Amino acid sequence: MSIFDQHESNVRSYSRRWPVVFSRATGSHLHTEEGRRWLDFFAGAGSLNYGHNNPVLKRALLDYVSNDGVTHALDMFTTARHDLLKTLVEVVLQPRGMDHKVIFPGPGGANAVEAALKLARTITGRSEVVHFSNSFHGATLGALAVTGNPLHRRSAGVPLTGATPVPFDGHDGHPHPEHLARLLDNPGSGLDRPAAVIVETVQAEGGVNVASAEWLRALADLCRQHEILLIVDDIQAGCGRTGPFFSFEDAGIVPDLICLSKSISGYGLPLALTLVRPELDVWQPGAHSGTFRGVNPAFVTATAALSAYWRDDALEKSTRVRGEWVGNALQDIVNAHPDAGLSTRGRGLIHGLVVGAELADAVADEAFTRGLLVETAGPRDEVVKLLPPLTASDAELAEGLEILNISVRVVLERAG
Repeated sequence: MSIFDQHESNVRSYSRRWPVVFSRATGSHLHTEEGRRWLDFFAGAGSLNYGHNNPVLKRALLDYVSNDGVTHALDMFTTARHDLLKTLVEVVLQPRGMDHKVIFPGPGGANAVEAALKLARTITGRSEVVHFSNSFHGATLGALAVTGNPLHRRSAGVPLTGATPVPFDGHDGHPHPEHLARLLDNPGSGLDRPAAVIVETVQAEGGVNVASAEWLRALADLCRQHEILLIVDDIQAGCGRTGPFFSFEDAGIVPDLICLSKSISGYGLPLALTLVRPELDVWQPGAHSGTFRGVNPAFVTATAALSAYWRDDALEKSTRVRGEWVGNALQDIVNAHPDAGLSTRGRGLIHGLVVGAELADAVADEAFTRGLLVETAGPRDEVVKLLPPLTASDAELAEGLEILNISVRVVLERAG
């Protein structure tokens, strides 16, 4: 692996946790050239909800490429673009009573966030954006400004302005976003009326912090009362990760703007969407641009994923049921070590096991040696985060949970 040490930047991170060279990927597994395989409960940081090289999506992609389908087209009209828009409207938006317009902002989640922030400020003529403690919205400057994680914020190298942090659900001890309400209702608070509030319903990188439906509804009501746009960053928690296609559906809210990426392409290809209510689509042609906002192979796999998994509620039901199973299994781990201060939280098939900043890395490393990929999350990396593919089999889920169970026990015993 000397080629990586000699020629790749020190900024790489995941490869430091998993120092092997992967050569193949199938379903819920990654394989090395030497023939060893790892069960993948990382899933491309949530980009592979349907597993590696999903055969349905792969077939659609291979057919498109073999027929000389357009690969790059900026925002020119193509068959692949047409099919994705048509399928997204028919399968996702219309059944949910949504009429949002679709912006193709660029290839990654940060592009979707930047577009939402930029458009919200354009619509309202205001500059301030409210965000939440422990949030993470991307590594570009605008997205970093509304991110709570101090390590990421320090990497900006410049002052991050135009953003105000407030406590996330549970961080202020109230089921209502009272701190924000007090700031908005007090003319002497120093908070200018914001253009928008941006929120993750599940703070994945922040430690799998789950906002309650009650809190989300209160937040949406507060935004409506004060004529503030509500942006939901559904980049990691969306596309079925919590059960329904959008993570905010169970709360019964409809955001003004929605950011999607990661698993929207279904195959791990770069794609991001920003959805906006039609009356807010005020940009002039070319007001937001980018060379790679038309990656047509990603349109093809996205269309195939929506058609294969979202024309009925089978995947949603499966994710809900198996998510409850995973949650119970993690609670069993907590109960088995009553003096260790463990806890668990999550929704659907995104879960976190809180083991503490001193032990989470050790648990993830022990799991790796036993054939399971899991990452850590939270402001102190105190949470072991589980993101198995939604298509993982029951046997694979059971195997991964048992490896995690053993890893926790070994690390706690080692720590005394």
